[in-house]
Amino acid sequence: MNDKTKLLEVKGLKKYFPIEKGFLHRVVGQIKAVDDVNLYIKEGEALGLVGESGCGKTTLGRCVLRGIEPTAGSIVLRLGEEEVDITTLDKKDMRRMRRHAQMIFQDPYSSLDPRMTVLDIVGEPLLVNHIASGRELEDRVKELLTVVGLEVKYMKRYPHAFSGGQRQRIGVARALAPKPRLIVADEPVSALDVSIQAQILNLLQDLQAEFNLTYLFISHDLSVIEHISDRVAVMYVGKIVELAETEALFLSPKHPYTEALLSAIPNTDPDRKMDRILLPGEVANPANPPPGCYFHPRCRHAQQICKETAPVWDEVAPEHYALCHFARQLSLQGVEDVSG
Repeated sequence: MNDKTKLLEVKGLKKYFPIEKGFLHRVVGQIKAVDDVNLYIKEGEALGLVGESGCGKTTLGRCVLRGIEPTAGSIVLRLGEEEVDITTLDKKDMRRMRRHAQMIFQDPYSSLDPRMTVLDIVGEPLLVNHIASGRELEDRVKELLTVVGLEVKYMKRYPHAFSGGQRQRIGVARALAPKPRLIVADEPVSALDVSIQAQILNLLQDLQAEFNLTYLFISHDLSVIEHISDRVAVMYVGKIVELAETEALFLSPKHPYTEALLSAIPNTDPDRKMDRILLPGEVANPANPPPGCYFHPRCRHAQQICKETAPVWDEVAPEHYALCHFARQLSLQGVEDVSG
């Protein structure tokens, strides 16, 4: 694939949190929240990131925007002909870079300042990045509110006057304000009612088409991921274990963990048949992961090599990657009918 089509490329990304003990806060271990992650996002696409709670999805998303500092690795954002490794930027340069990469947060209640009006909340990125002020700022906020489906007359109100879905629309408008290239959406619909979830997902898709946005869409819900994503990355205990186009991953998973996740999707369509796979044991401890493949204690296909040797990231089919010793040999069940 031509590198120029990649907007974001992450290589060897790690985020370890120290485990401290005693009065002197002596470091006695590390929690490997993100452990040697490699992925890329093409310009104009939505990459879904899915996995169980606690697998490191949100940590990865915040590392990508340097909301938290990564321990190691590179995060390259391509802006036209310029390539910028944001892990090397100082605070001043990072502030300028943030206008190109924004975040939509999970909780529409805690992510909005209750002391600020909608005008102030949505207009803040315009002020901070010296994009607009005064009358021009107000006009831009009115335009953004209209784009996300809110009435302009409400822009002098405070967040408490809005429902959860309306608050998330405000969050989307705030993220759009500086005209970013990349948006990291961290479970943006998980706190909303199902009917409102569909509205927000459709809004995000419409905005992507209108403004050529690129999404890193984080969710634990594979049904949501299937609906919005062009490609899907599956995460387990800090590692990406599979990465592929959405249809290929749903129809023909190459990693046993992906197969188990797909089998857990609630079945409302009699034409979509899949046997439920119940994984034994517990999710591995990121502070003390097992040797070899992290998934081997729960994998029904595990062999001796899985217990001793860590698998390598392998392109088992064009743009279909898996972290499994037997990805090329296993025949795993997928979801038979995938709606585009």
